[in-house]
Amino acid sequence: MASDPRHNLAKVPLPIDPDSKSEFPVVPIHIVTHASQLPPEFIDPPVDRQVVIGFDCEGIDLCRHGALCVMQLALPNAVYLVDAIEGGELLIQACKPALESTNIMKVIHDCKRDSEALHFQYGIKLNNVFDTQIAYSLIEEEEGRKPSLNDHISFVGLLADPRYCGISYLEKEEVRVLLRQDPEFWTYRPMSEMMIRAAADDVRFLLSIYHSMMERLNKKSLWHLALRSSLYCRCFCINDNDYADWPSLPLLPDDIVAEGYVPEEEILSILNVPPGKMGRVIGRKGASIQSVKESCHAEIITGGAKGPPDKVFIIGPVKQVRKAEAIIRGRMLDL
Repeated sequence: MASDPRHNLAKVPLPIDPDSKSEFPVVPIHIVTHASQLPPEFIDPPVDRQVVIGFDCEGIDLCRHGALCVMQLALPNAVYLVDAIEGGELLIQACKPALESTNIMKVIHDCKRDSEALHFQYGIKLNNVFDTQIAYSLIEEEEGRKPSLNDHISFVGLLADPRYCGISYLEKEEVRVLLRQDPEFWTYRPMSEMMIRAAADDVRFLLSIYHSMMERLNKKSLWHLALRSSLYCRCFCINDNDYADWPSLPLLPDDIVAEGYVPEEEILSILNVPPGKMGRVIGRKGASIQSVKESCHAEIITGGAKGPPDKVFIIGPVKQVRKAEAIIRGRMLDL
């Protein structure tokens, strides 16, 4: 059975009940080691409405090679910590239909590495994602601010924004210090109280943030959000068939088309960088890649320490992506 809810409780912000005396109602945290302990609406979502969950993953340098250890699910009435170590392949595969389902909206902050780990380690194609990092930038743009596609709000920064939560998340830095000291932090079992709290903390505010953001996003921004979230999910999941076996990218809704809105197509482009050329692309202290980012209205991502070390990923409107490609290719030429 799931862990006793009396032993593991988290405060989760929900729509406030006027009769409630608590600002943050307390809900149980369940540690899941078997598929039978997963919430029914996650395993068998209703067909007449969309289920919205908070979602995150923890692991060892999480990426295609870094092991997934815990997968967190936040529902309105409980937080579930899916233990990939104790439950193994069988448990994560039981989650695959939900993670690929269009009937379950996964609310997550920066889905790229989580999607990569799920894809390469378990063959899961993360789908129907609401990425709060992208949503934040779109709302900023709607409200007259012009953030660069490469200026990303951190999760701690998002929580601190009074429009969404307005809370300080000091425990996050404590966990980061522990991870630097011991990269195996998420592998230890049984999970310590700190591990349980840290895992729950990374999802327990996401549904509240989602509802706040939905009140601010217009129809056009919601479509851009769905499209960019899909491209984020694909970003590090490189394959040889141009993502033909992935879910289709979201189409522009008919009601927006009827209004005469014709946005430029947005794409993901992956550039191969020859051996020894990445230094030229990035430049001293990142100066070269930063200048490309400032010249193009497109997001430019390198693999960094987690890799892949020989690729540059570019996401944005076609013309801006092609411009970035041309500049980067120029940087790779022998002088």
